[in-house]
Amino acid sequence: MHRVRFRDPAGSVRRGEWHGDTAEGTSASNQTKSGDTVSFGGETYAVDEVDVLPPCEPTKIVCIGRNYAKHAEERNEDVPDRPLLFLKPPNALASHGDTVTLPAGKERVEWEAELAVVVGEQCRNVSEEEAMDYVAGFTCMNDISNRDDQSREQNWVRGKAFDNSAPLGPVLATPDEVPDDASIELRVDGETKQDSSIDAFIFSIPELVAEITTYVTLEPGDVISTGTPEGVGPLSDGDTVEVEIEGVGVLEHDVRVP
Repeated sequence: MHRVRFRDPAGSVRRGEWHGDTAEGTSASNQTKSGDTVSFGGETYAVDEVDVLPPCEPTKIVCIGRNYAKHAEERNEDVPDRPLLFLKPPNALASHGDTVTLPAGKERVEWEAELAVVVGEQCRNVSEEEAMDYVAGFTCMNDISNRDDQSREQNWVRGKAFDNSAPLGPVLATPDEVPDDASIELRVDGETKQDSSIDAFIFSIPELVAEITTYVTLEPGDVISTGTPEGVGPLSDGDTVEVEIEGVGVLEHDVRVP
């Protein structure tokens, strides 16, 4: 099943179901042609009649650094011996179809396609064996990264936590929809820049849940963003970015540089 949060034509925020081909690769630019719809409470709307919202409302986004060996290599950094953790706050969220404004005056702000895990229940000190019991589902995320400042600071607030640096969506796919070796791809203006699969993780989802909850209580709707594969690169004004994950669908957003 593919769940969706949206604002209906009356302005009410709804949690409903997405019907159509998005899970098979339909992007925002051709949703109307595909006939994709969303529904709630017996009402059905065409996707272009509503505002698609991030599929959850996290209190925090816990991100994983260098969870693909080839990404560590392209960054000339070591493969970590334990998950590298950093945070993005709720202000970092952006929605499917949004235009994301990047920080002004920066030379290099980069894309990072990632599988995002959405937490279903409050949890702490979870074992790897029980970890998936606390996962509500998966979605797509672009961990937009301001390298100018990331390289200058230790805690990456300027580099990672700026407004709208975490486009998320478009749907929450239940775990049965997403293969263990799901492909992950990022395209900029239709050109493939990242192309990998989630079975290349250094640390698995159960390992990440167990490690994070050793230190931090996760709340319903919180997000774990699992790291990006190789192929990161700089964003430019006017770019259209698509993050596609097998079984989830396509997250699309545009980019504006002030």
